[in-house]
Amino acid sequence: MRDRLFTAIMLVGLSGTAAVTQAPVSPGHDLPNPYQPAVRNWGVLPDSRTWGSTAGVEIGPHNEIWAIDRCGVNTCDGSNLPSVHLMDLATGRPTKSIGEGLFVFPHGLHVDRDGNIWVSDALSSKDGTKGHQVIKLSPDGKVLMRLGTAGVAGGGSTHFNEPSDVVTAPNGDIYVADGHSGQNPKVPPDYVTRVVKFSRDGKFVKEWGKLGTGPGEFRNAHALALDSSGRVFVGDRGNSRLQIFDSDGKFIAEWKQFGRPSGFYIDKNDKLYAIDADSTPATNPGWKKGIRIGSAKDGKVVAFIPGHQTDNPDGAAGEGIVADPAGHLYAAENTLRGVTKYAKQ
Repeated sequence: MRDRLFTAIMLVGLSGTAAVTQAPVSPGHDLPNPYQPAVRNWGVLPDSRTWGSTAGVEIGPHNEIWAIDRCGVNTCDGSNLPSVHLMDLATGRPTKSIGEGLFVFPHGLHVDRDGNIWVSDALSSKDGTKGHQVIKLSPDGKVLMRLGTAGVAGGGSTHFNEPSDVVTAPNGDIYVADGHSGQNPKVPPDYVTRVVKFSRDGKFVKEWGKLGTGPGEFRNAHALALDSSGRVFVGDRGNSRLQIFDSDGKFIAEWKQFGRPSGFYIDKNDKLYAIDADSTPATNPGWKKGIRIGSAKDGKVVAFIPGHQTDNPDGAAGEGIVADPAGHLYAAENTLRGVTKYAKQ
């Protein structure tokens, strides 16, 4: 049976001029799946330690894969275990582990063009000394920069409110997605959820966004990615859409055809991989969890990988996604935990 079509208003500004068009939007459940069955628990931690929840997996400039582990459970508060691991693609075992004692709830993960590691820490510690920060690390784990005020949630230029993700541009500009609880209907109207831009040296440049459902508003700015032209893609998970902005925060487009994205990855050819860990009949009727693959240039979705938990008809998918040069995918699992690999057929 064909999936029923959804109609959405999309503002398309790929040439710099916005125009309103009507476009059919389908969940894409009948699209081809070019991947082999999922390989669960691909990564193996030192001493066969149990993986914790994770939302972050990323590829570096030398095609190295890094992944977050929330210290065997769903928090690193009170733990001194390393929480960020460099994974060997051949064995799935870490060759290096960093971040001991630095994070509470490591969430967003980014590796910049110099191989440095950026982590957003989305909660505060019980003692109020850690969390609500973005921390930049060298590949050996040395702290190179901190953004935000440790353990203190807020808005403005010096605080974050549960930062979900971070990404850097080729010129070094830093973008942070803020406001992880924004999709909770109980948050107050002044709850801070936004995108914050900093210069390469960590100086505040500007912010945009607020709680809401309109263009440039968010219900949990959960994920970030940049395409080859520098446009900023924001996974507005609570609104079941992604939004596209220019580098200064000017709204360009709203796309709903990639589902309810928890994370996405855009490769050098502007292929967009969006992972949907959150669609249910209650949150996004008619849509299923899984990975949708398409173009960051025109928004066309060409493939769908269904969620991989066989005892759940809606499937299960992770919150982070990345592709290696061969096209194999790696998903960071929040609920099932660990890293899942999807080998290309």
